[in-house]
Amino acid sequence: MRSKKHLTVIIVCVIIGILSTSVYAVRLLTKKIALKKMLPESESIVEETRKLTKEEKEKIEKNLGGVMVFYQPGSESEKVYERTEYTFYFGMKDGKKTGVAIIDKQPGKWGPVEYIIALDATTAKVTDLAVMSYTERRGRPIARRNFLKQFVGKHNTDPIKVRKDIRNITGATISCVATCFAIKKISTLYEVLYLTESNESKK
Repeated sequence: MRSKKHLTVIIVCVIIGILSTSVYAVRLLTKKIALKKMLPESESIVEETRKLTKEEKEKIEKNLGGVMVFYQPGSESEKVYERTEYTFYFGMKDGKKTGVAIIDKQPGKWGPVEYIIALDATTAKVTDLAVMSYTERRGRPIARRNFLKQFVGKHNTDPIKVRKDIRNITGATISCVATCFAIKKISTLYEVLYLTESNESKK
């Protein structure tokens, strides 16, 4: 009888151990819901897809340390492929662009993290952001509002670095750094493709 109880305890411990170390994917937001959250004042949303030229890609990479997808030492994420085309979702109200949102993926600790990042259409500053999906072993610390809200107001000229102007989350440093990179990338991407182009045309 005692041996059966002992065996049961061992089995339960093994199951708990497996569950605590298992990697699982979590979908937090659909694209439709995410866009509504990021562009709440919009009457409609207009999509624009842009393909990067060689010169545009080089400008963006220059501000990102030479890469568009940032793999960190210690990451066990599956491969995130570099893209040359990006879709911009413009919130429209009274015939004017009130904001823009872009979806991007970066390698986290255990798998890709998918972000939606909203920007001011005239300054490329972050107005809101959310984690749409992620792959993790424990919880979802980087998807919490108290972590994400510190990126609001950031621009690609800001440091946007963990332990500098961004608070780190213990045990989730790789995912925190991935979030920093995603923010800097999207702000730079939008500025190069839309604002730089607009400024040059005014000269």
